[in-house]
Amino acid sequence: MKKQALGRGLSALIDTDIKPDGGSSINEIEISKIHPNPNQPRTHFDSEALQELANSIREMGIVSPITLRQLDDDTYQIIAGERRYRASKLAGLDKIPAYIKTNQDDQHVQLMALIENIQREDLNAIEIALCYYKLMEEYNLTQEGLSERVGKKRATIANYLRLLKLPAEIQLALKDKRIDMGHARVLAGVDSAVDQLAVYEKILSEGLSVHATEDLVKASPEIKSGTSKSTKKNVHLNEQYNALAIELTAGLKAKTQIVNTEKGGKITIVFKSDEDLNRIIELFKNGLN
Repeated sequence: MKKQALGRGLSALIDTDIKPDGGSSINEIEISKIHPNPNQPRTHFDSEALQELANSIREMGIVSPITLRQLDDDTYQIIAGERRYRASKLAGLDKIPAYIKTNQDDQHVQLMALIENIQREDLNAIEIALCYYKLMEEYNLTQEGLSERVGKKRATIANYLRLLKLPAEIQLALKDKRIDMGHARVLAGVDSAVDQLAVYEKILSEGLSVHATEDLVKASPEIKSGTSKSTKKNVHLNEQYNALAIELTAGLKAKTQIVNTEKGGKITIVFKSDEDLNRIIELFKNGLN
């Protein structure tokens, strides 16, 4: 379980960001001029922990500046420190101390944000996998090239990317910590989505450990080999659709599934009440954050 902000003491506030070049000075930047990075790899911020940090900032101020890059229109984009930025807004601050980095392209900013979050262990496995996937797609990087940039073994990156081939339901379970990375790795080794979901249901219903899940798969040759080619073709979800479903679920705060068919496809969004439906409709009207 992730430690709460104040439980981690000053480590929640003291800088572990990538340091500014040379002897750059700290600037006081108006919060109204600061915008989150749309490619921020972290998609979930615990509201209770965020409020605790806001209370601490209200009492003690910002111990560690955030890191920004200046945009052309005299506004700033966050490179590292979005959690402190959000907490500062909750605390009612008008300005926040920040390092300003110049000449930072989008790829470098994304890499810095990813590395900072991984160092802090703030990302779940799906967020890391999605970020790896986006970086490779957008900047035409190989697994080896990405490995060199983020300082991770190529095999580690490959294991994360395999998670995006899992059905969206299993990805959400991993993100919500209903299963762990060990379970997900075993499920990723199962050939068909139908069998992956069947094993996943057993994990939940029987409380299977990772070792027990491995034994189940090994003892069932039909699961290891998957179902027929035609079945696999029909049920195996394209990883791009899986990735998009996860992003929509995070943005809408509602379970979203995307099914691709020969004649097109469909998007299913689950809402819990009329109020929840109205909230989702308003998000579409105003644009997802």
